[in-house]
Amino acid sequence: MSFAKAYAGMKGASARALILGVCALGLAGCESLSSLNPFDKSETYKPEIVTGAPAEEIYNDGLARVQKGDFNGAVKKFSSLDKQFPYSEWSRKGLIMEAYANYEGGFYEESITASKRYLQSYPNTSDAAYAQYLMASSYYDQIPDITRDQEKSERAILALQELIQRYPTSEYTADARKKLQVASDQLAGKELEVGRFYLQKRNYAGAINRFRTVVARYQTTRHVEEALERLTEAYMAMGIVNEAQTAAAVLGHNFPDSPWYKDAHALLTKGGVEPREDSQSWISKAFRGVPQVSQRTG
Repeated sequence: MSFAKAYAGMKGASARALILGVCALGLAGCESLSSLNPFDKSETYKPEIVTGAPAEEIYNDGLARVQKGDFNGAVKKFSSLDKQFPYSEWSRKGLIMEAYANYEGGFYEESITASKRYLQSYPNTSDAAYAQYLMASSYYDQIPDITRDQEKSERAILALQELIQRYPTSEYTADARKKLQVASDQLAGKELEVGRFYLQKRNYAGAINRFRTVVARYQTTRHVEEALERLTEAYMAMGIVNEAQTAAAVLGHNFPDSPWYKDAHALLTKGGVEPREDSQSWISKAFRGVPQVSQRTG
């Protein structure tokens, strides 16, 4: 039954009571909505105005946190400079310090990201070499042992080589060369490990490919002596005597006192031949024009 029909059937006090009851419900509803509306009040909203700290104060706060070893807190301070003062000198200084604080805190991936951002935004500034160094060092410090994947070693080598090539007079170049030697030695060790496995399984072609990588790419590492001796073994096992003789001869020329040369020489002698270099061999060409490794690596 509709409200109109109900009202029509009532008279006097009953009708008035019904109307008052409906109005009361309506008012109660309005009061309820009003209590949920935060803007339907007598108070006036006053926005709080927060005054930002000066850029220099934020930067110095970040430096203080670095000195205390609070690298995570320092990163937050330095990164806030870019948000509050974009495209400013403080933003630039904050970014290189963000990369540094991340590196010191052991947050290597974050340091790499910040360093790359710096190099993209400020490639010609005085701190660009340092950004490259931080990126390379972040990769370098993640190099695993030779039994694991060597992707970080490869990335470290590329970053270190770029530092040396782009900033040859930088104060970080000398250390970069030392790190490059270690990273290269790591990759050479991995290749040698796999080569030994193939050699043990009599997969001579696979072994030669691994030893060849060491000889061709990592001549300055400590693993090159063994790689040349292993090449002598593998080539002799395959009956490729000429290359075996060349590997032994190059080994003897560069490392005459090496125990690996003694082993290679004994192996050839047992086969009725002597070390003899073929100038057309890839082994000979790989070492042509290269100073004696024994003198360089000590």
